[in-house]
Amino acid sequence: MKRPIRILAAGSTVAAMALIAAGCSADDGGDSDGTVTITFWGSYGNGGNSTQQDVLESTLIPAFEKANPGVQVEYLDVPYDDLLQKLTTSAAGDELPDLVRADLGWVPRFADLGVLVPLSQEMDDFQELADATYPGVLATNLWEGEYYGLPLDTNTRVLISNPAALEAAGLSAPPATFEELQAMAEALDGTDITAFADGGLGAWNLMPWIWSGGGDITDADLTTSTGYLDSAANVKTIQMLVDLYQAGQASSGLVGNEGAISTSEGLPGGNYATILDGPWMTGIWAGQFPDFAPVYSPVPAGDGGSISVVGGEDIVLTASSKHKEEAMDFIRFTQSEEFQLALVPTGQLTVIESLGDKQIELDPQLAVFTEQLATARNRLAIPNASEVDTILNTELVPAFEGAISVKEALENAAAKIDELLAS
Repeated sequence: MKRPIRILAAGSTVAAMALIAAGCSADDGGDSDGTVTITFWGSYGNGGNSTQQDVLESTLIPAFEKANPGVQVEYLDVPYDDLLQKLTTSAAGDELPDLVRADLGWVPRFADLGVLVPLSQEMDDFQELADATYPGVLATNLWEGEYYGLPLDTNTRVLISNPAALEAAGLSAPPATFEELQAMAEALDGTDITAFADGGLGAWNLMPWIWSGGGDITDADLTTSTGYLDSAANVKTIQMLVDLYQAGQASSGLVGNEGAISTSEGLPGGNYATILDGPWMTGIWAGQFPDFAPVYSPVPAGDGGSISVVGGEDIVLTASSKHKEEAMDFIRFTQSEEFQLALVPTGQLTVIESLGDKQIELDPQLAVFTEQLATARNRLAIPNASEVDTILNTELVPAFEGAISVKEALENAAAKIDELLAS
């Protein structure tokens, strides 16, 4: 099959031309002088912010190449919204690169297609590397008993509060428990401030509440949702959110109201008292609302404690790779202190638990996020995980609107998720 034309990331074109001039073989990634080229796709430049991509290409890849003479890394940056389709098409044509920076939700999908190498089988030191990462982040790479990648970078959601709104509610600190959140909402009744806001009812939105409330979405073996999602603990937790919404103390963005003020504007604007969001908000607000000084705190604790959800990317090795040993050496490099800490100032959180203190030294505002990662968990690691979000949003909105009970809504969602798990 004819190879697709590659649009190389900035900084890679000159290197690629040099390889061609030297007689590089497109088939085996090797030069006539014995140099091995490994290919790496990702979305470090996603959203037009090239800071992460600059660090990767100008600092990290050169450092790896210097430490590994005879090995070169050709990086291709693909917009995030296009990367999944490009990977899917390339997988069908057996034209995948050696390495991919994959959204953690994609790993089970491509593992199930048989196009990824199980690192837990291929890397002699896999367990040592795996043990150094946060458990919730590592788990995103697990599919049918094998790990098909290692965590590359991560993030999580914490409670972010508007200090003026807290003061209006008579609070000197953010709500630390479900009960304190409800009490804050009652204190704000009659004001123009909504206690909590979010932008949907998908797993990214709901799982911090469900886990913190002592519930779950499925059994540990991912065989059934019925009896778990519709548990008494979850009914109690979701009922709390429904009560807040129906009292006007949770934003209409929860049910997908397109007219709702966005959380990124509503929190600094004083419309909302609290939101759940990630470490990237610091940079967003620094540019748009430079005088806003938010308060970061853990997800309010329920019967299950304070548990949030992990996001981020993993690094995977494709079965198409003709240079697996060199590619695995690069994977090992991504787990190093040098690689991990170089990207912290760009908004990435390290996946290495022992580097948490050094991460906080680089950016003290990451302290709460680092603390939250210790217990944060992954969403369902199944090939069709994105469909879970659709199910949750579709089945739970009627409960928020008062058309059906929370119990019935959760039972309906659990039945649909059971069908996904069975397939």
